[in-house]
Order: sequence, then structure tokens, then C-alpha cells
Amino acid sequence: MPRKPVTDDGDELLARLRSLTAQARERAESQRSHVELAIALQRGMLPRDLPTAPGIRLAVRYMPAPHGLNVGGDWYDAFVLPDGRIGLSIGDVQGHNIEAAAFMGQVRAGLRALATVTGDPGELLGRTNDLLLSLGSELFATCTFLRLDPSTGVLESARAGHLPFVWATADGRSGLAEDEGGPPLGIGAGAEYPVARNRLTEGGVFVLLTDGVVEGPAMTVEEGLDQVVRLAGTAVVAGLGADALAGAVLKGAERVGHEDDAAVLVVAHDAPPASRQPPRPP
Repeated sequence: MPRKPVTDDGDELLARLRSLTAQARERAESQRSHVELAIALQRGMLPRDLPTAPGIRLAVRYMPAPHGLNVGGDWYDAFVLPDGRIGLSIGDVQGHNIEAAAFMGQVRAGLRALATVTGDPGELLGRTNDLLLSLGSELFATCTFLRLDPSTGVLESARAGHLPFVWATADGRSGLAEDEGGPPLGIGAGAEYPVARNRLTEGGVFVLLTDGVVEGPAMTVEEGLDQVVRLAGTAVVAGLGADALAGAVLKGAERVGHEDDAAVLVVAHDAPPASRQPPRPP
């Protein structure tokens, strides 16, 4: 049989299909470019080096969100303050896109800059909050800032709507910090951020994290935090170093089915030399 001629309607349908295919391809390429840009922007703003001090070990881990443009707002930071103490921060910006990654950079840079004026965690968060409000952004951020004195182990901290940190001591006890936090940064003027004081004892650790580590389809935030608390207590008894503990905590994010960025910052105090030596024979 002779072939039927292609109708005008058929030509129009084919043309529309080609146009839709081209548009879908362009959108996919644009989405991929945006994801790559967000990841590059975020990673470029994370510190490459961590401060060092006798007896103190710092370790970090970061894992971007596994799907699409969920990447963007998590950060960690550690730097030496003008008085020689160590400033530590970890936080999470609302939103998961390039704007969130850029805002994260502003928060991190603001904390660093204002830390040259005041190292007091509560005052520093208050000033950072005022700075962010002056920028007029609709985004906000949660954050924990700590000031550690390596010579004494005294650690002062303040929280702005962020998760409490996890602690563990050399005897295997562990738990969540019971400090009083303030509101997220960038929400309202005049916010106050109470300062809590703790001590990093020999062989002990503090674990700071973002909610991508402990919250997901498989676990609630409470269940995820309990998981980290148990892991930290087990780790110090087993003699795991800061780096190994940070890796183990981030590995746990896979068990909660994390859908967000995940960041971990571990602060550890070396165990006393006697505890690292094998027992003498009788």
C-alpha cells in the first residue's frame, strides 16, 4: 500500500515534540549547572585548615545533600581569636539553593569579622544578628558559636536556634548540652543569646553537628541525637581519635536517610599519657 502523506497536524505535533524535548534538555542542563555552582560556592567558603593547639584535636566532616538543589546552607568554621583562644562555629541557613549558599558565606564572614571585636559568644551572636538584619535578607540562620581556651579546657558557648552539641567524657558518660539558646539569626532585633560554660576534660569530646546528620525519613531529630550521644560515649572509651569519631558520626547520617547537607565538627582533648600506655605486668 502507498504511504499516507504526513498531514499538517502531524508536522505540527512533531515540531511541538522537538521543542518540548529541547526545553527539557535546557532545563536539565540549567539544573545541573545550578547544583554544581551551589556545591562549588559552598565548599569554597569552608575553611581549608583548622587551628592547632597542644592537647586539642579538631576534626570536621561535610557531606552535601544527595538530591538536586538541596545543597546550600550548612557550614563549619574554626579560627584563632585575637587573645589566642579558638573560635568554633557551625550552622545552617534556611533554604537550599545558591542564595542560601551565598547567605551562608555572609554569616560565616560576619562571625569572623565581628570576632575581632568581641569573642564573647553571646555578644558575638547578638552583633551578627543585627548585621544580618541590616542586610535586608529574608533568609535566616541557626548557629552555635564556641570559644575554647586550650590551656584550661574551658569552653563558652551560645546557640541561635541550633541543635545542642553532644559531649562525652573519658569514662564513657555522654549526653546533650543543657544550655539555653536564643532565636535564629536574622529573625528579629534585640535578640539575646545566653552563654553557657563547660570544660573539655582530658580524653573528652564535644560534637557539633547540623540537622542533616540526625534528621531524615528513618529517624526523628531526637532519635538521631540519641544515636550520636551513644556513639560519642562508646568512641571515647574505645580510644577513637577526633578524626575517626567525626567520620563515624557522619556515617550515621546515612542511617537516618539524610536529605539535607550534613556537617560535623569534633573537638577532642587528648587522653592523659598514662591512659594510653599498656598496663604494666604484675
